Amino acid sequence: MRRSLAGVALAVTSMVALSFLIPLGALVMSLVKEQSVTAAEQRAAALAPVLTLTTDPSALRESAAGLDEAEHLVIHLPDAQSLGDSQAPVKLLERAQQGREAISQKTPGGWICLQPVVLPGDRVAVIENFVPDEELTRGVKASWAVMLLLAIGLVGGSVLVADRLGAKVVRSSKKLAQASHTLGQGNLDTRVEPMGPKELRDAGVAFNAMAHRMTELLAIERELVADLSHRLRTPLTALHLASERMAGTPESARVEAAVHALESELQAIIAAARTPLAVGPMGHGMRSAETGTLPQATAAGPTGSTQSSECPRSEVADVVRRRTAFWAVLAEQQDRACSLDLTQEPTAVSLSDDDIAAVVDALIGNVFSHTPPGTAFAVRVARTAQAVELVVEDSGPGIPEPDRALSRGSSTGSSGLGLDIARRAAAVTGGQMRIAHAPRGGAHITVVFALAPSLRSERGPRGSRRRAGWWPRKR
Repeated sequence: MRRSLAGVALAVTSMVALSFLIPLGALVMSLVKEQSVTAAEQRAAALAPVLTLTTDPSALRESAAGLDEAEHLVIHLPDAQSLGDSQAPVKLLERAQQGREAISQKTPGGWICLQPVVLPGDRVAVIENFVPDEELTRGVKASWAVMLLLAIGLVGGSVLVADRLGAKVVRSSKKLAQASHTLGQGNLDTRVEPMGPKELRDAGVAFNAMAHRMTELLAIERELVADLSHRLRTPLTALHLASERMAGTPESARVEAAVHALESELQAIIAAARTPLAVGPMGHGMRSAETGTLPQATAAGPTGSTQSSECPRSEVADVVRRRTAFWAVLAEQQDRACSLDLTQEPTAVSLSDDDIAAVVDALIGNVFSHTPPGTAFAVRVARTAQAVELVVEDSGPGIPEPDRALSRGSSTGSSGLGLDIARRAAAVTGGQMRIAHAPRGGAHITVVFALAPSLRSERGPRGSRRRAGWWPRKR
């Protein structure tokens, strides 16, 4: 934009300068020529009275010498005698003598002026004054150079002024664009200082108002999530009391463990919702609600859980083993065959254990929610040179629209958040999620986590895995 404004100023000012320079240059040249010719005619006219008094060559030479630029004056006497070197063509000279006509016209090499003078006895003498070309253009080049320098100064000054004005506009636009990108990356503390033209100042004020309103709306939303989560504690307490009344039965311990797990998850949701708003990309950095500063203690992960400000690091295989063992109990009750295949290589990724556990629970939970009892499923963790792949597949009906299933909240008959949790967790590490059809006929979901930076250059024995467990269906 800045370059465009300078280019427009250069083009406009150049056209204006040329529109004045061209006619002004022609006018200067015409004026110099006219002045030279007029001076030559005046010199010839000044010598005419002398000819009427005397035709003595010495007297005439003395009179001509007293005039300016007399070296080009030539006097043609009636007796064909010429005083000086004539430059006039013969025919032109005869025309002036015979027709007694004053002639002033262009000739090769300059301008000729012929002034006839009628002497006593009806004789005609002719005064010739020749103006060479250099006299006709004397001072024209200097005048053109001065005008050109003035035009260049005018064009340069206008370009400089346009560049300064454009720089101010561009600076304001760049700051507004940078603030927009920063806000889009999650830095909710981003604000701009309104500057530049009135329109850009208004845009800056509107941007600050929008960012402030976004922060308020997010804070209200988080408070609403915390309040709704807190309201779930009442039925959770009732479940806890019911489990206590079931004490002594085979199912009491299992129900009590499930209630405690649900209570822990609920408490984590409330804590995450009550945490001050994240202002950095993907929640790296938290804003204090009271001071607006950035404490370094905690940060929000992709699932909303809080974690250390240092980069988290967890072993995917270990978390998958623990969570699969938890789901294996329910799989046994529903007569589901569950297999687990884990790599022996390091599988550290930049996520917390809670985030990975949320991904595993979401994927396996979908198997239990959307397939009938007795449907087998398998969980596998593999290691590549740059990533860790978590694969969950089943022998159920599969996912009819894989692309739509990746859209948050689009799944029919469910909240649609499970696959979105897995997708966002993979995206935090720089990975991705893929949905396909399994060889068993059901869904085949692959979540790819990028390895932690310290492991990306390491590679253990290729393809080394171990069978971690297998839970057969009941007979």
